[in-house]
Amino acid sequence: MFNLISILIGLVALLLAIPSAIPLLGWGNWIVLPIALVGASIGALSRSDKGRNFCLIVFALATVRLMLGGGIF
Repeated sequence: MFNLISILIGLVALLLAIPSAIPLLGWGNWIVLPIALVGASIGALSRSDKGRNFCLIVFALATVRLMLGGGIF
């Protein structure tokens, strides 16, 4: 059950991260990062690690996008 919740939280974070890839909307990644971390922590409580890994990938993508944009853009 925790794995399914983690995947759903990861999907929400991914849907928020997609428009944040557009220039000048990179600040939205600051919203995605805590959501992805919550999903990863919930995924860590489950037996399966798919949800946790998915949230960590979304977290990594948002982090890389923030680094490329200098933290704001």
